[in-house]
Amino acid sequence: MLKGIEDINYQEVMEYSLEPIILHTDYKILYINKAAEEFFRTDKESVIGVSPLDIFKESSKGAIKRRIQSAYDSPAAVIEETIYRMDKTTVTVELYCHPVMLGENNKAIQSYIRDITIRKESEKKQEDMLQEINELSATIVPIMSNIAILPLTGNICEDKAGMILEIIPEKVKDQALKYLIIDFSGVYRLDDVVIDSLFKIIHVLSLLGVQAVLTGLRPEMAIEATKLGINLSDVPTLASVKDALVHLGIH
Repeated sequence: MLKGIEDINYQEVMEYSLEPIILHTDYKILYINKAAEEFFRTDKESVIGVSPLDIFKESSKGAIKRRIQSAYDSPAAVIEETIYRMDKTTVTVELYCHPVMLGENNKAIQSYIRDITIRKESEKKQEDMLQEINELSATIVPIMSNIAILPLTGNICEDKAGMILEIIPEKVKDQALKYLIIDFSGVYRLDDVVIDSLFKIIHVLSLLGVQAVLTGLRPEMAIEATKLGINLSDVPTLASVKDALVHLGIH
């Protein structure tokens, strides 16, 4: 039975941690746990004695070296860095390190590594989507003082449809439009959730006093809208932007 925390075997705690851990001192690796072996695609014997600086890009080594020196006295802040695995593949990680005592007089650094590749990919996807939406909002093409065209293009996912729903009504309001022609002819893939989101724009526009006019709506999209209970009877739906302009009295 444990008498106190001093009875815990901390090497076992490190070994079975789910996060990769490296123990190093004087720029030499003393120990890595099982999660680090798997993460770096190596084994303990291959890295013991190797410099921890070797996993970093050359341009980062100076800053990392200074960081390691400071961590002998106090924990270093969490940072993001790109590091190398043993097979030379790179991965973006969060790094955290703090000092530990080896015996009574020797200090070492315990470093924790967290793979944030999925998070960074998600952030990049969100940034790309924001850029697309900003570009899209900039492509509300004015035809007359109160009429404009919104050309939708490419693959519209659920997130993108949601952002369109959030941004476009505000843009339309700012331009004091009376009619907005929404052209679907450049859209090549939609699912039912996305169709539902996009057609909500029509309702929001009507609340703002703006009449939506749909063009380029393929038959399958119209059928799916009907299945979803979307009533298009009051929404002008035409084959092309040219037809929409004629409908609105612009020849």
